[in-house]
Amino acid sequence: MLYLATPSGPDVRAAMSAGHLGCMTTPAQGNRVPDGAFYACDNGKFGKGWPGADAWYTWLTRTVTRYGADRCLWAVAPDIPFDAAGTLTESLPWLTRIRDLGIPAAFAAQDGCDQLDGGLPWDAFDVLFLAGSTEWKIGPVAERLSREAHERGKSVHMGRVNSRQRLGIAGWFGCETADGTYLAFGPNQNLPKLMSWLGEIGHAPSLCATDRHTPEPRRPRHRRPSRPSLVAQHGQHSAPPVPLLPGQEPLWSL
Repeated sequence: MLYLATPSGPDVRAAMSAGHLGCMTTPAQGNRVPDGAFYACDNGKFGKGWPGADAWYTWLTRTVTRYGADRCLWAVAPDIPFDAAGTLTESLPWLTRIRDLGIPAAFAAQDGCDQLDGGLPWDAFDVLFLAGSTEWKIGPVAERLSREAHERGKSVHMGRVNSRQRLGIAGWFGCETADGTYLAFGPNQNLPKLMSWLGEIGHAPSLCATDRHTPEPRRPRHRRPSRPSLVAQHGQHSAPPVPLLPGQEPLWSL
């Protein structure tokens, strides 16, 4: 699983450039994506960062042009938080336009989206973004939709993951990516904790490795012909060997 965060501090930025973390960017953030880092584009709807549809798409186009479509994991279409029907209406016109930029389109699944007439627009998006309330996104419906997404060849992302328990649930659901604000507060103290959590549930490279001889981090399974995924290279439930920090016990992996 690749954890996406804001580039808070030099150590976090270095971890992103090394491929150990991904960068989450939003219209209101204003931070530069670290060199070489993979990034995802949130829309700012959850909170106070939504600039309006036209300004959002202009920002998205500019971001992809600046940092490259090949480094973009996905962009989530405009949604209406906690409103499944409203999100479907809001998102549908934008999913194709996101794909037109050469990047995967993410659809924000909300409470009750499994009860929509016609179900989810599976063919219109590439990434299932588990949004909605905390109770819903860690519940049985979200888990079932995550399994279905993988059966359909989609990737799954979970938002607002700020604890070891939540990260474990995201791992159990098979999420390729997760994001949160955990590193925004006390990044120097929380970065080693987060990397340890990632190691406990799956795969995390060593923080003491600074060159490109380290194993490539697990990447989401987006279908880009020029960039085969690690799932294809190593298998869905395996990962390259993980180097250890001094004194660190070996970490089990799923």
